[in-house]
Amino acid sequence: MDLKLKIWRQKDANSKGGFENYDVKNITKDSSFLEMLDVLNEQLLNEGVEPVAFDHDCREGICGMCSLFVDGRAHGPDTEITTCQLHMRKFNDGDTITIEPWRSGGFPIIKDLMVDRSAYDKILQAGGYVSINTGGVPDGNAIPISKIDSDEAMDAAACVGCGACVATCKNSSAMLFVSSKVSQLALLPQGKVEGQRRAKAMVAKMDELGFGNCTNTGACEIECPKGISISHIARMNREFLFATCKE
Repeated sequence: MDLKLKIWRQKDANSKGGFENYDVKNITKDSSFLEMLDVLNEQLLNEGVEPVAFDHDCREGICGMCSLFVDGRAHGPDTEITTCQLHMRKFNDGDTITIEPWRSGGFPIIKDLMVDRSAYDKILQAGGYVSINTGGVPDGNAIPISKIDSDEAMDAAACVGCGACVATCKNSSAMLFVSSKVSQLALLPQGKVEGQRRAKAMVAKMDELGFGNCTNTGACEIECPKGISISHIARMNREFLFATCKE
């Protein structure tokens, strides 16, 4: 396939960015999207042009680093995948593909297609953990947990923190990410002890970092690469309200 790429280029966080056009040729349909960008960067290096900066690590849909907005969709025109799992068979010969970074005040651009997602780390540091003594592994395994609760906790824990929910939301809300981290612990006995403090602290940090509010449009759930349900947002809201009412 021969493709035209319209890519956002920005030297650094303080510079004004803009789209630049590139052509790539002989891309196979079995290539991944990131492999196609690798081909482009090799071409640019051979031409003496600075390559396009983009984030990637595992390339297996595990780390969530490959945060790209492709043709107006987070992670591109496919469902329940990260960008590294997107393959060129989703495109046609001669297509023009628009590639942008996440657009959110909470994720400032570092360079080109790379954004600073450390805000998620700060939210987790505010309360996304268990700090009390819950005993050793044998003790933890001896605590009975219903199959329904354990399955739902595992579904919430599948969140890779990629930021697609924020990039997709019209309000740049991080509610799906925060609720998944609250929910995975709120459903387990080991996490319930600190449930009230956790919900209040993580929501407060999310607001402090400039993320918007949830208006229940459901766009985040549709574009989440792990298919995490917005029902977790409802649970987080209940946890937060319960904690607030007990003050």
